[in-house]
Amino acid sequence: MARYLIVGGQGGVGEAMARRLAGAGHELVLTGRSAEGVEPLAAELGAEALVLDVLDDAGIQRLSAVAAEPLDGLVYAAGTITLKPFDRLVEDDFLNDFRINALGAAKVIQVLLPGLKAAPEGASVLLFSTIAVDQGFAAHASIAMAKGAVVGLVRSLAAEFAPQIRVNAIAPSLLDTPLGRTVAGSPRMAEAVANLHPIPRLGTTGDIAAMGELLLTEAGSWITGQVIGIDGGRSRLRTPRG
Repeated sequence: MARYLIVGGQGGVGEAMARRLAGAGHELVLTGRSAEGVEPLAAELGAEALVLDVLDDAGIQRLSAVAAEPLDGLVYAAGTITLKPFDRLVEDDFLNDFRINALGAAKVIQVLLPGLKAAPEGASVLLFSTIAVDQGFAAHASIAMAKGAVVGLVRSLAAEFAPQIRVNAIAPSLLDTPLGRTVAGSPRMAEAVANLHPIPRLGTTGDIAAMGELLLTEAGSWITGQVIGIDGGRSRLRTPRG
């Protein structure tokens, strides 16, 4: 049984990861921005719950208590999705996306490093990017900049921490989650976006959690420094439909 911390463990991809890892018998620490959000899920899964806002440096420092014991892996599932035309973006949009997606991940990893280094069989860190980093979509300037920084962090840390700690990212296309539904705001729009993919549907949290489990566990022990697209083929394939 391994021990994992999931930042943003309530709702969306973080919750899907928590349910999958708990189902495999692993020990979990889950964070959420409110006790009302994260504690019921943690109780259901037999996990430890912590209230954490990744914009709060004092809160991040409290994660040192988690790192006092060996930690087999980290899932950093906190994120944003700011979509605006470039001329409508303001400084706070760029800073908020960067602080939550990239800087928050870096700060959390720094605090958890003692626990990750102490994992007897080596540890794994999983971050999240987006296909918009490589594809170039309109109205994605702020979030693509932030997630591009995540890609740089993955590759730098994978090199620096090898072989003891593996670091990878998943880059999804649009997912059928509460956050994703703010982008595809109607069934008609969701169907149109789904049909842009060679596999014509939106992604699910289960799609992401399946790859996440592989990257975190012994099954993915020879994978590091990778940004893996889970995207219905959209980032690589051009078909008559997609």
